[in-house]
Amino acid sequence: MHNVIDHVAIGATTLETGAAALREHLGVDIAPGGKHPDMGTHNRLTRTGPGEFLELIAIDPAAPAPAHPRWFALDEAATQARLAAGPAPVSWVVRTDDLERVAALASADIGTPRRLSRGSLTWTLTVAESGIAALGGLVPSFIQWDAEPHPAEAMQDAGLKLAAITLRTPDPDAVRAFLASVEIADLAQVEPAAAPAIALTFQTPDGRTVTLD
Repeated sequence: MHNVIDHVAIGATTLETGAAALREHLGVDIAPGGKHPDMGTHNRLTRTGPGEFLELIAIDPAAPAPAHPRWFALDEAATQARLAAGPAPVSWVVRTDDLERVAALASADIGTPRRLSRGSLTWTLTVAESGIAALGGLVPSFIQWDAEPHPAEAMQDAGLKLAAITLRTPDPDAVRAFLASVEIADLAQVEPAAAPAIALTFQTPDGRTVTLD
């Protein structure tokens, strides 16, 4: 089973305000992406490495509300309050070539596989039924793309690089056990903390190291 980081998701109240804030923090423009009709969201995208990208995501005000909770806890009042203060990490996504095996091995609920699309892209992604991932939102979504090349190959490369994913948690043993169970212990660092949170560290095009949390 080959599991690698696919992308990281940063939520925002709107794509416009989120893009402006990320331009200030990271020194890059996040290019327009598309819409997710299944989830009532839309995004902007920029490449962060080979087969890897950053997704800026927000509720699409022009889309009807879905009949189910949106992914990444975007419907939650606590998430909306946090994003009102500025864009912040809401999830990380791991690419796999064997989604069934991941589900069989996982020591925590990884969500339900859903068939999704955006434009010509199609994929299967695990999504928590409640919209809130297990272990306080720290369990990543797992994605299996239907075709190659990976969509990051067609994205702008502004020189931004993802340097680290840090999972902050009041239960580090459970989080480490989960990462080990699905063979991704090397993809994220785990730190004790009073409340669960995801921190993303980037190397910017001008040589700075910036952490968003």
